Amino acid sequence: MHAHFCLVVLILVLALDSQVYAGRIIGGQEAAAHSRPYMVLVERLGSNKICGGFLLNEDFVLTAAHCQDRSYTVLLGLHNYYDQNGVQKVSVEQAFPHEDYNPKNCLHDIMLLKLSSEVKYSATVKSIPLAVGDDGHLPQSCSVAGWGRNDSKSSNSSPILMEANLTMIEKDVCKKMICQRMSEDEFKMLKVYCSNGDAGPRQGDSGGPLVCDGKAYGVVSFGDKKPDKPLFCTYTKIPDYKSWIDATVKRARKASV
Repeated sequence: MHAHFCLVVLILVLALDSQVYAGRIIGGQEAAAHSRPYMVLVERLGSNKICGGFLLNEDFVLTAAHCQDRSYTVLLGLHNYYDQNGVQKVSVEQAFPHEDYNPKNCLHDIMLLKLSSEVKYSATVKSIPLAVGDDGHLPQSCSVAGWGRNDSKSSNSSPILMEANLTMIEKDVCKKMICQRMSEDEFKMLKVYCSNGDAGPRQGDSGGPLVCDGKAYGVVSFGDKKPDKPLFCTYTKIPDYKSWIDATVKRARKASV
């Protein structure tokens, strides 16, 4: 059964919430401090959980639609949760999940968060460009990052940003793994990239970016991990949602004037 990648709130020792799986970057290593200045930690204040996200521009963060909650605060410029010197904390003014998002099958699992104030760009806080197309080929040199648990035998999450390189696969290859909750027609509508192997995100790294050749190609969505089996993960395909992203940002800014 698939499980959403919803991180548990970082409280004290970042203990695992008994109701959800902890996030973790499996098969990865510590990221160089502030080497990914676009990374955002999204604190979901209503449920006391967190998700990943990434900075789109001065006032918008991109994340997964299944990370919806009543309210949010985002942390930017973060590397070590226990050292928040210089970290920018901004509340979210409004959330814009995709209007056709379906929690039953994860179709259109993408969401924009409009920040209450513009962030200040610096060496540790920067946006990441979005991929606008892939020419029908899989992106190359891809990786993910997150603050989740990096040891499957531990119940504690890592306060340090972790990262892992990915092995991307064709969508049809992971069809059997990601099609358990959806019909054939729904699968055809699913706009995702897939990865599998010993390294990758797990529950809790939802909303973080799939980064390939310096651009955000996807949003961490859902996956499947069985004992002694490869880790299958899916990422909402940003090139297929670029028009929605641009239109939503434009509409939200116009409404706030």
